[in-house]
Amino acid sequence: MPNSHANSHTLLRVDNITFAYEQMRMQFDLAVNRGETLAILGASGSGKSTLLNLIAGFNQPLSGDICFQEESILAKAPAQRPITTLFQEHNLFNHLTVKQNIAIGLAPNMKLDADQQTALEKAAQQVEITELLNRLPGDLSGGQRQRVGIARCLARKQPLLLLDEPFSALDPALRQEMLRLIAKLNKAHSITVLMVTHNPDDALQIADNIAFVADGKIALHASTAILADENAPEVLKRYLGKR
Repeated sequence: MPNSHANSHTLLRVDNITFAYEQMRMQFDLAVNRGETLAILGASGSGKSTLLNLIAGFNQPLSGDICFQEESILAKAPAQRPITTLFQEHNLFNHLTVKQNIAIGLAPNMKLDADQQTALEKAAQQVEITELLNRLPGDLSGGQRQRVGIARCLARKQPLLLLDEPFSALDPALRQEMLRLIAKLNKAHSITVLMVTHNPDDALQIADNIAFVADGKIALHASTAILADENAPEVLKRYLGKR
């Protein structure tokens, strides 16, 4: 079981954020500790990705606040927030090389200074894609493409990493490998990770805590151990197929 970071200071606070999507009104309250890996679970359409999009700044809430280290980031554009997001797909530009795909996360014109160049090379090394830097995404396997996406996240050196089911399309062995890589990076760099997943096993493998989203609200925020607890709330048991 991953270590708990319960004693860490709060890094991110989602404070009574409201959002309306089609017929659903959502309301989120959440506190995430520095260095924590939080798995966000819930049925399709429950609001998991919307929560991530609100934190990232891709969606604007109707009310409430989002604070990073006790300062509101609500007025900041997505690129100005201390956040990097990795999606299930569409992470890479197919006409750019691997190196350019990482570089664009550091400078939109891809003209890097010496420090940025070093950050790029180090990130490529950490996810073991140094030999792929001159290739195009079309020449890579699914796992290699996701490594490039992770390298771009790493190179940006942002303290908060949002993962929106980035590994769900990969085969089981590759998914395990990617999860181990995220866990390793979380530990080595104290990156705080919020991971949307529909797979409880992913949460059990690398998450300290879970946030269970139901009907546009966080119905449960608890230690990951609750997934294996016979006395878990009924709403979670139903989702896990234990009732």
